[in-house]
Amino acid sequence: MLSSELAALAGVTVRTLRHYHQIGLLPEPPRTSGDYRQYDVGHLVRVLRITRLTALGVPLSALPDVLDDPTVAEELLDQLDRQAAAEIERLTARRASIDVLRSTGAPPDLPPELSAWQAGPGLGVPEDMVGYEREQLVLIAHLLGEKGTAGLAALLDVPEDARAASAALTARFYALDADTPEHDVEALIDEWVEQIRPLVTSTGGMSSLDPLAPALLDQLGARSLRPVQHRVVRALQQRLARERSDSHDA
Repeated sequence: MLSSELAALAGVTVRTLRHYHQIGLLPEPPRTSGDYRQYDVGHLVRVLRITRLTALGVPLSALPDVLDDPTVAEELLDQLDRQAAAEIERLTARRASIDVLRSTGAPPDLPPELSAWQAGPGLGVPEDMVGYEREQLVLIAHLLGEKGTAGLAALLDVPEDARAASAALTARFYALDADTPEHDVEALIDEWVEQIRPLVTSTGGMSSLDPLAPALLDQLGARSLRPVQHRVVRALQQRLARERSDSHDA
């Protein structure tokens, strides 16, 4: 039979057959006078075995040993079973995350632990700030990693009165513009430092993050915030970093 006939019988493509020849999985058959490959039933059986094994998850690199020595199959099956179990565990966790997103309406691009802290227009948050806070949470979650993100979410889960105080400061931050008096800007920085200091002390600030974290967060602020807002964020970071440095030197 010709390559097209073999491919049709085996349920593969002619290109796949060529690939099997190139990597040595399928022996080259004799050729016709017109230089066409002439396959027989032995080639068909080998391709069917290859197809069956790859469907089980056997990598092409392991196929020669399995095809030529069936006694290695038991160990390989154990390995495939472990891989399948791990994949099922990952998929189960993924489905659980999807269920949480559906039930809470949380943004799918944020870790569920931090989605509660995503501001929304319905809360009176300006649209540009919604985008900034979302991007900031995405970046922080990546820099912290899974364990760090869960720890941060636990620390942010504060009593209602503390959350209300934080919301009041955040609203003042949202309202900052070029016309905001300088003493109001400085007062906001002072009050925000007092509020954030315990959280920074508990988490170690940026010390557990990637060394690039401060620069990346600063770039995000420069791109997304008004100049006065960006100045407040910078001043906040600098004040807290200076206090942390002074405490280490003491």
